[in-house]
Amino acid sequence: MHVAEVARALDLLGVFAFAVNGAFTAVEKTRVDIVGILALGIITALGGGIIRDLCIGSVPPAAFTDQYYLSIAAGGALIAFFVRRVPRLLHGSILVLDAVGLSVFAVSGAQKALAFGLHPAPAILLGAVTAVGGGTIRDVLIREIPSVLTSGLYAIPALVGATITVLTVAHDPRLAVWGAIAGAVACFLIRMLGLRYNVDAPTGIGRREPRG
Repeated sequence: MHVAEVARALDLLGVFAFAVNGAFTAVEKTRVDIVGILALGIITALGGGIIRDLCIGSVPPAAFTDQYYLSIAAGGALIAFFVRRVPRLLHGSILVLDAVGLSVFAVSGAQKALAFGLHPAPAILLGAVTAVGGGTIRDVLIREIPSVLTSGLYAIPALVGATITVLTVAHDPRLAVWGAIAGAVACFLIRMLGLRYNVDAPTGIGRREPRG
């Protein structure tokens, strides 16, 4: 399979995962109707990819030129809407789908950045931006502090996944597909292990109490 096809397939998988994630988040944490659920699901799914495409000059973004992006995003959000009455599915699914979207977008974002001629360091950064972009927009819309600012093992796994992808391509472009798979798996495992064992990055020293 061609690298571009792999990147697109990963992109669409990320779109679906983040669409369901965003819609589930709307159901669990807000009181919105079907329009709000669809909107939050679609924005979560497409936000990171749109940011990526605008940064590399791929305009109009793929979300607006490839019919599958919007269709899959809307379909994922609708699936979440119709199964929203199964509470036990919500919280666990939100976390797993967020990790899936994070992983595949980190890889596909890095791959697309490389395809547009970016050097390794910017490609890694853009992979991470692609991964956290949709989730950040989601959190802002529901008035929560974005996960990328509060969870150290959110951006870090994305950076690891993007780095593995980029370094593999730099070593041997023929291994790009395997590098993408390895990067996505590594990102997913780090994120899930962080959630499972409540591991986080070091935080800053708390504020001192004012004197007097």
